[in-house]
Amino acid sequence: MRIATLKERATGETRVAITPETVKKFAGLGAVVAVESGAGEHAAISDAAYAEAGAEVGSAEATAKDADIVLGVQAPDVSLLGGVKSGAWVAATFDPFQQRERVGAYAKAGLEALAMEFMPRITRAQSMDVLSSQSNLSGYKAVIAAADQFGRAFPMMMTAAGTVQAAKVFVMGVGVAGLQAIATAKRLGAQVSATDVRPETAEQIRSLGGKPVFAEGLEASGEGGYAAELTDEQKAAQAEMVSGHIAKQDIVITTALIPGRAAPRLVSDPQIATMKPGSVIFDLAVGQGGNVEGSKADEVVEKHGVTIMGFSNTPAHLPADASALFARNHFNFLSAFWDKEAGKPVLDEEIGDAIRLTRGGEVVNERLAG
Repeated sequence: MRIATLKERATGETRVAITPETVKKFAGLGAVVAVESGAGEHAAISDAAYAEAGAEVGSAEATAKDADIVLGVQAPDVSLLGGVKSGAWVAATFDPFQQRERVGAYAKAGLEALAMEFMPRITRAQSMDVLSSQSNLSGYKAVIAAADQFGRAFPMMMTAAGTVQAAKVFVMGVGVAGLQAIATAKRLGAQVSATDVRPETAEQIRSLGGKPVFAEGLEASGEGGYAAELTDEQKAAQAEMVSGHIAKQDIVITTALIPGRAAPRLVSDPQIATMKPGSVIFDLAVGQGGNVEGSKADEVVEKHGVTIMGFSNTPAHLPADASALFARNHFNFLSAFWDKEAGKPVLDEEIGDAIRLTRGGEVVNERLAG
């Protein structure tokens, strides 16, 4: 069993899908691990560290040659996989709703594409869930980046010259990223409030020291723990609540995403105009269309005296930790299904069918039907 990892080639991608830690763990299962030279450079992992852990380090062509499984952060271009074994698995994030041509190319090449972002949100798959591990870091980084941009301190400070009031932070969307944003802002000393369209998140907000802020009668819980898309009436109720609250805030962090669809609009230009000059909005969903009107990926925009920012790939701004967690997700996934007699992983239906995009030259995932 040969497991290969290539250098990430997507613009701005600094992560790597395997680390020396997981190289050793895969070797313990009996696998041979190959890593392209320079794959870990941006994550502060040298070729020597991989070699010391037992990996073969070489060119892209040599790394992919005869590979049974290819691990990636973002799915590599099919042109890089010409030397892999027939029917080889490629486990990575594929962005399948937006990158259907890439999925089709994998099917045509006879590769088995396994979309890690389709990992079901069930208890036994938690340690394999790359969206959760990366969202944790994203929520943290959003607050740190916003704090750096903000022209004031976060905590209340009592000084001989007077009192500095605590910053007010409002988190919109209480998924994994939102919860981490609440926790981080609270640790920095801010007054934190948060909202979501799922009322069951209120207790989670309180448990982290935040104040829940909800529109009356609003409920839009979706499948797999995600929020569902709001009706027009619900959108109006949510917008009214946000308008009354956002004007008092110093920092706003938006985190709302709906799988397979553009990010929902949470903050409009008129709402931005009500905020105090010097306030900061960090749009974590900017790479999927944005929660905030006027936000632009990887650009700092100023509107009505308010700074709006957001990264197209937030976890890539913490490459060492993001890579370590992503690599563990990969190992937890493959090791959970490792068949010692077969010397390879054998997927079950519940998880295998959920993440498998292509097989036998065809696109097979029901979520991509039509």
